[in-house]
Amino acid sequence: MAAPTHYSSLISSYSSAALSRSRTPSKSSLSKPLLLYTNPRNNRITSLLSTALRNSSSPHDGSLAGHHRTCVALDSLFVICTSVALSFTLFIADADSASALVVSTQRKLQSDELATVRLFQENTPSVVYITNLAARQDAFTLDVLEVPQGSGSGFVWDKAGHIVTNYHVIRGASDLKVTLADQTTYDAKVVGYDQDKDVAVLRVDAPRDKLRPIPVGVSADLLVGQKVYAIGNPFGLDHTLTTGVISGLRREISSAATGRPIQDVIQTDAAINPGNSGGPLLDSSGNLIGINTAIYSPSGASSGVGFSIPVDTVGGIVDQLVKFGKVTRPILGIKFAPDQSVEQLGVSGVLVLDAPPNGPAGKAGLIPTKRDAYGRLILGDIIKSVNGKKVTNGSDLYRILDQCKVGEKVIVEVLRGDHIEKIPVLLEPKPNES
Repeated sequence: MAAPTHYSSLISSYSSAALSRSRTPSKSSLSKPLLLYTNPRNNRITSLLSTALRNSSSPHDGSLAGHHRTCVALDSLFVICTSVALSFTLFIADADSASALVVSTQRKLQSDELATVRLFQENTPSVVYITNLAARQDAFTLDVLEVPQGSGSGFVWDKAGHIVTNYHVIRGASDLKVTLADQTTYDAKVVGYDQDKDVAVLRVDAPRDKLRPIPVGVSADLLVGQKVYAIGNPFGLDHTLTTGVISGLRREISSAATGRPIQDVIQTDAAINPGNSGGPLLDSSGNLIGINTAIYSPSGASSGVGFSIPVDTVGGIVDQLVKFGKVTRPILGIKFAPDQSVEQLGVSGVLVLDAPPNGPAGKAGLIPTKRDAYGRLILGDIIKSVNGKKVTNGSDLYRILDQCKVGEKVIVEVLRGDHIEKIPVLLEPKPNES
């Protein structure tokens, strides 16, 4: 009965010795790889193996002491095997935890981010950079130099090399340069422009394989709140993407060239800065829905209120410019008073100030405003409607005329004195467009 107690004491003493040694790792272990020697239990295993081998190598003399030594060796081997298995398990766990600190999962983009990246990559080749050069004479050498006086953006319309941009981007240029997405630059010629709508068409002689026309969408079914994307070259920074939403529809702005109102303009909060003018406004499918034209900002930088000419308006203008080099737009041939002046009179409509006798309205017999012999103001005709469509201000009149064609006869309803008259007027083109 004493033998088991003796064996237990021996096993306990071996375990205690091994544990005491495991708490103080050898100095040589500090210079070895961290992954293999983060656990000092390996020293305990080595010590126990050495002890067991010494005991098992002792000759068996058949005595009780030899029998005891044999049993102790067997028990020691059992402890060693258990320690080895436990150490191997902890070694694998340590290796896994160490590797977890080194290897990290790669961050993936969200689906909406991927869609935006794809939209930019697919449409960038269609966007160009336009440099407006003006001729200047040096005051000392009298040499004529071409000096950049402005820049803007544009986009490829077709494989024939037609580039669409704003008229105010190319206004006053003696020479124009167009830089494509691959940074190749070409001389550009003006095909035509429409000052009233601030649209211009250029042409470059570039290889067809370098020209990628932008996909054209529709602006009639746009909704406030839908996402939009603007690509351009603000402040000369090459191909910049800004995003936002449609903030409003059917806005009205004035043409930068003629002051004539442009109707049905798209309002967006996508950042539009100097240099973005003439660039495309895209929907989430990457289709063209407008030309970025103007911003509302006291400082000249983006204030979150930008305006784009809708593509439905641009498309018809570009087609005429490509075919004829000009836009033939009908006119009524009158000069009318500011809307505020008419409102002060307590009436609504367009007050005719002048109707030249050689113009459409003058030929039809519309009466302009004039003064009598005593200098008193005699009001002329006040236009109330055209073809049955109500006219309350000048913008209404322009909007109706934009839907008419040259040579079309319209019925103009006017307030003359205290009665209404209906006068047929044959619309004509502008004198410089005939």
